Amino acid sequence: MEPQTLNPESILIPTANNAPAQSSGRIGQPITYEKIPTHIYASSKDASSAVAREIAELIRQKQREGKPCVLGLATGSSPKTVYAELVRMHREEGLSFRNVMSFNLDEYYPMQPDSIYSYHRFMKEQLFDHVDIDPENFFVPDGTVPVEQLQEYCRSYENKINSVGGLDFQLLGIGGNGHIGFNEPGSLINSRTRLITLDHSTRAAAAMEFGGLPQVPRKAVTMGVAPIMSARRIVLLAWGERKAQVIKGAVEGAVTEHNPASYLQAHPNVTFVLDDRAASELTRVKTPWAVDTVVWDNRMIKKAVTHLSKILNKPILKLIDKDYNDNGMSDLLAQYGAGYEININVFNQLQHTITGWPGGKPNADDTNRPERAEPARKRVLIFSPHPDDDIISMGGTFQRLVDQGHEVHVAYQTSGNIAVADDEALRFIDFVVDFNDRFDIESNEVTQLFQDAKEFLKHKKDSQIDTPEVRHVKGLIRRGEAKATCRFVGIPMEQVHFLDLPFYETGTVQKKPLGEEDIQIIEALIDEVQPHQIYAAGDFADPHGTHKVCWDGIEAALKRSKHKDYMKDCWIWLYRGAWAEWDIDEIEMAVPMSPDQVLRKRMGIFKHQSQKDGVVFQGEDSREFWQRAEERNQGTAKLYDDLGLAEYEAMEAFVRWHV
Repeated sequence: MEPQTLNPESILIPTANNAPAQSSGRIGQPITYEKIPTHIYASSKDASSAVAREIAELIRQKQREGKPCVLGLATGSSPKTVYAELVRMHREEGLSFRNVMSFNLDEYYPMQPDSIYSYHRFMKEQLFDHVDIDPENFFVPDGTVPVEQLQEYCRSYENKINSVGGLDFQLLGIGGNGHIGFNEPGSLINSRTRLITLDHSTRAAAAMEFGGLPQVPRKAVTMGVAPIMSARRIVLLAWGERKAQVIKGAVEGAVTEHNPASYLQAHPNVTFVLDDRAASELTRVKTPWAVDTVVWDNRMIKKAVTHLSKILNKPILKLIDKDYNDNGMSDLLAQYGAGYEININVFNQLQHTITGWPGGKPNADDTNRPERAEPARKRVLIFSPHPDDDIISMGGTFQRLVDQGHEVHVAYQTSGNIAVADDEALRFIDFVVDFNDRFDIESNEVTQLFQDAKEFLKHKKDSQIDTPEVRHVKGLIRRGEAKATCRFVGIPMEQVHFLDLPFYETGTVQKKPLGEEDIQIIEALIDEVQPHQIYAAGDFADPHGTHKVCWDGIEAALKRSKHKDYMKDCWIWLYRGAWAEWDIDEIEMAVPMSPDQVLRKRMGIFKHQSQKDGVVFQGEDSREFWQRAEERNQGTAKLYDDLGLAEYEAMEAFVRWHV
């Protein structure tokens, strides 16, 4: 079943500008726990387009009035698609920025404006260099101001905003700890623009941009909460389930300095714009039956019963009618009768998701199995966005497919080169040079190439991206590790495919948009393998953003190929990354692992030595990838156990997607 999405038009919370709206599939007026108007969209792209349209209309309105439009702008991953849409509107619809003045929220300190890590450079690359804004009219806090002059500089930054009439519109993101701008937990509602020490979690989340935590600045200049709150209109963006808890706190919780975004509850004209994953912890999404009458279809029943079992800490088959009545689910009983029958129905559905035969069990009745029995030997194509996603996210299933005799192919979609630390590349270069010297292998060209790469890394500046030679070295390291994993699992090298999709090869965290060449490469491989099964990463909240782009390429290729005969017998399964797992009510195939299989998967992950011990892109989670994967897989197995099903050491979970 394709993961369901929400219709943004049907789930708007009442604001001053719109009447109360019923939620999709609900009857009557819903109860709301939300203290901030919140709009939920099926995807971040749809949400970003809506926000960009609002900004564009404001710019045009101010133009008609002959007034400047003063924007407060944010950086980070959340607003990128908003800026991309504004650039498109400028190019294709004639949207002019000549009357726009902009003030950015923050900048790392110290930071040179031409550094590849600076927000000044970010804004130019994402927006300013592509529109007709006057260069004199955009302002980003200066990360080079001497520390003894910072207090006066911050005061003048606010004064500049006030001198042009204040902010008409403030765009915000939100940190995993609730920060807005760089106003970390503990910031007061009356805080002004200032130098601030960054929270460890904020620095850890930025580690991917800086090539590791030690390189992330410890301080930043940020606009304070007070000037943010003075904006006439505020829109906050949030994408992905890793923001879900902090969004719930900001929207439904108490106003507290421990979640600075909660201060926005006091603003008269603010909206939170979320994708469905960022909204997943809101009461109306997580437990919609608690706020309104719902349509009790199978998906809703499964969601409600598993939730009830979890909150009461009771196996599904031990739930009684009183449990349903006491937890807002009496209408479910009224519609379907005794809770016992409902319990059995949901229990059986969950039981039927469990299989030790991810490729289907030959010569078996597959009526209640997640996969087909035939053909007994399937061609399987595993897409891995980075060179280690296959083993991290589905290593146990990968091994089972090989052990059970299927023809397994792996497609590594990107080189993963930016995730290799510079010192790791230097170690590899030294090895190649020493190897050639030890065995009297003379190649002046190769020696010079590696020496040049070595010299570049030794003197690399913050404003520089890796040279093509260095990127190639880092890519070779990741490729060698992927090959080692495939040998360990047991597939021949001719079934290992390195796609090196062009969109990825920029040398920076910021990638090019998915292009026609990327799609054609994926389509050609699918056509070559003609698989019965495809496994792909469905973790669209991946902090790199690469997973989502890689999936977009697969989806486009699949839609082009869906008319071909072999596609009629091709099933697509989505796995999640090391960051999160599918919700229990979403899972359609769960592959159990024994303790020995868990250890074998760990050994497979260990083949990726460049990603061990000092992971470049660790995000807010300090655990190594193997630890995250094991704990996630063990957590899935424990959840099945807690619900009253068989107890396993660990489980990998999948959702089926339909073309």
